[in-house]
Amino acid sequence: MILINHPSSKIRAILTKKQFLFRARYQGIRHLITTLRLPLFFLSLLLLNLLVACQPKNKQKTEEPQKTPQPNVLILLTDQWRAQATSYAGDPNVSTPNLDYLASESVNFENAISGMPVCSPFRASLLTGQRPLTHRVFMNDVQLDTNAVTIAKVLKKQGYDTGYIGKWHLDGHGRLQNVAPGNRRQGFDFWKANECTHNYNHSVYYDNDNPTKKIWDGYDTFKQTDTAIDYLTDRKPADNPFMMIVSYGTPHAPYHTAPETYRQRFDPAKIQLRANVPEAMKAQVKKDLAGYYAHIAALDDMIGKLIANLKQTGQWDNTIIVFTADHGDLLGSHGAYKKQQPYEESIRVPMLFRIPEGLGLNIRAAKKKAIINSEDIMPTLLGLCNATIPTTVEGINYRPYMEGKEKEHLGNAALITCVQPFGQWNRVQHGGKEYRGLRTQRYTYTRDLNGPWLLFDNKKDPFQLNNLIGNADYATVQADLDQQLSKRLKAHGDEFLPGMEYIKKWGYPVDETGTVPYTQ
Repeated sequence: MILINHPSSKIRAILTKKQFLFRARYQGIRHLITTLRLPLFFLSLLLLNLLVACQPKNKQKTEEPQKTPQPNVLILLTDQWRAQATSYAGDPNVSTPNLDYLASESVNFENAISGMPVCSPFRASLLTGQRPLTHRVFMNDVQLDTNAVTIAKVLKKQGYDTGYIGKWHLDGHGRLQNVAPGNRRQGFDFWKANECTHNYNHSVYYDNDNPTKKIWDGYDTFKQTDTAIDYLTDRKPADNPFMMIVSYGTPHAPYHTAPETYRQRFDPAKIQLRANVPEAMKAQVKKDLAGYYAHIAALDDMIGKLIANLKQTGQWDNTIIVFTADHGDLLGSHGAYKKQQPYEESIRVPMLFRIPEGLGLNIRAAKKKAIINSEDIMPTLLGLCNATIPTTVEGINYRPYMEGKEKEHLGNAALITCVQPFGQWNRVQHGGKEYRGLRTQRYTYTRDLNGPWLLFDNKKDPFQLNNLIGNADYATVQADLDQQLSKRLKAHGDEFLPGMEYIKKWGYPVDETGTVPYTQ
């Protein structure tokens, strides 16, 4: 608005800018008529110009920039697949050509970890973007809060179709029982899944709303892949985007149950062991690794089938793929099997983010050193999908890092945790212990309830054979890492109490080994 003083009446009037311009031009033309006496033709042109100039301008019709369609999201989650066990990671014992291809197309987080390396805690962090002491699933066979804000619930609100195939292990109502439709499925609609089984050739699942127990026909890794392919093939171009998790039970033990054609590929006598496997265990570990690699080879073929189907159905160029695992497997390293412990074979997992160029995100395939953790996957995927990240999320959105916008402060260190040792690493039978620690891009440092426990220089000692706690040459490193850990725990509100304190707080029933007993 413009304030003017009317020349004749001195009355202040409030005019819009267009009215002001019109009045100014009109008075100018009247001056030309009375003083210059211009010919009628020129006056007509001036009047026409005035009328056109004062007309409201129609906005020119411009083509709106084409919106990039919402990407599909396909998470390929495996069970107990350690980061070292692929050919793209340099394992001499196994060939994984399909994963090698996927890695060449992906952002490969080479230092990715499972911050609490055991099944249910990882899965709860994957879905919620929270750490175990927040989502409260710090042991297997307890239920994730049905009111949790999960990636499936968030993307459903964004118009996504959601689906889950395979192992769930977040319900706590019995491993072979149905996870009933509704809140217990945490936002997933399409459902061909089971709570938990590792009987891969007689594997239980439940089909959507049908409460009848079913059995996959044959090796479940194959049938779960076929189900995913059917889901992808049946989709139409006009359908909503999808977010699908295919959750395989393999290569978790039992190691020797892959189809015979895959088991025949691996001769235990030719298996090369890691340098931290004790001599007394070598023969057995070679046999078990042969079976482990057989499961991996079968999984690699299935990943190849999924990639081929995405290309055949025209969805490859609009589908983000994440390939990872819930934790690793020691498989004889440090004289132990399975997980929970803070060694590399247990905590490090494969982590590939394949992001199509057509999404316009300016993210290229590359190897990255940042230490992405379990709770970071959810916010990173939401960031890549341009979805709002809920305030409940504690993890980091690594999209800016992948775009090259943030390099220095992200991924320098990540927290590793055992809230309560249980099951295969319980305190009574296996000497398990609570710990908190940091995995940096060079070091692993952990503290147990009695103080500093482990310190490894992973650059000089990749097999973690030399514990540097108390080593004078690393005194400054140890003190610095201990200080960093204290700051991290304080920032997270983690008091680092004995595990039983948390069990009592949340009322979880445990047996004499400190493990939540489960039923079938």
